[in-house]
Amino acid sequence: MTRAPARARTLLASALSVTVLLITAACAGSGRDVPRALPQGVSEPPAATSSSPSATASSSAVTGRSTPVLNDEQLRAALITEADLGPPWAAAQGPALWRDGTLKATADDGDCRRLLEVLYTEEPFGVPVGPRASVTLDDTAEGAQLREQIGAHRPDDVERALAWLATLPEKCGTFRAATAGSGAQDVEVTELPLPDTAGDARAALRVTLTGGEPDAAPARLTVDLAAIRVGEDAVVLTNGGFGEVRAEVTRAMAQLAADRLAEVARLGRLRV
Repeated sequence: MTRAPARARTLLASALSVTVLLITAACAGSGRDVPRALPQGVSEPPAATSSSPSATASSSAVTGRSTPVLNDEQLRAALITEADLGPPWAAAQGPALWRDGTLKATADDGDCRRLLEVLYTEEPFGVPVGPRASVTLDDTAEGAQLREQIGAHRPDDVERALAWLATLPEKCGTFRAATAGSGAQDVEVTELPLPDTAGDARAALRVTLTGGEPDAAPARLTVDLAAIRVGEDAVVLTNGGFGEVRAEVTRAMAQLAADRLAEVARLGRLRV
C-alpha cells in the first residue's frame, strides 16, 4: 500500500495538535481534567431517557452504579470521529482482515493466552452490562484500523482488568503464539504510557506479532490496546495494523475519548 502524500500527513499532525490544544486549553480554563464544552463537531447530548424508578434501580443493581446510566445516543455523542484525526482517516468499511488471520491465536501460558483473546474480542472488561457504542476508523494510507468502544461495566471488573493488564509486560514480555491463519508468531508485549489525565484510571499495551507461514516473508502486526475508566464507564481503544501504527495517535485519541466521555456524563448528570 502506498504511503500518504506529505500534505495528508501534515493534516494528520495538525489535527492531533488541535486535539491537544483543545484538551490543554479546556483543562487550564476550568481547573478540571475534562473540557468544559464538547469538542468541535459534537453537539450537546440529549437528556437521559426517563425510566421508571424500578428500571433505574434494576440497572444500578446490575452495574453497581451510583449515577444514571448514559443512554445509547449519549454514548454515541461521546465517540471520537474521523474529523478528530483528519485525513487520511475515514469511516471503516469493515473489520480488518488481520483480526481473524493473525489475532485469532492461542498460547501455552494462561495470561498470554488471555491477552490474545482480549486483543481479538477487544473486551478487556468483559461484555458491557448496559448501553454501549462503538466506532471503527481506517487509516487509508498506512492500513491501520482504530476502534473505540464505550460501555458500562461493573466497577470491580474494571479495576481487576486494569490491574491485570499492567502486569502483562512482565508476565508476557515475549512468547510464541499459534494463529488460525498466519502460522507461528513471536509476540512482544510492552507498556504504552498514556497521559495521566486520560480518565480516572488507565492501562495500555503495545503488542507486536511477527511471523507467518514458512514459505512467506515474515510480517509484523502491531496492536495498541488502551483501557480507561472514566467515572463509572469505560473506554476500550485499539489501534493496529501491518504498516506504521503511530503511538501518538493512540495516546491523543485515548485522551480525547476519555475527556469527551467525561463531558457527556457531566452534561447527562446536570440534565437528569
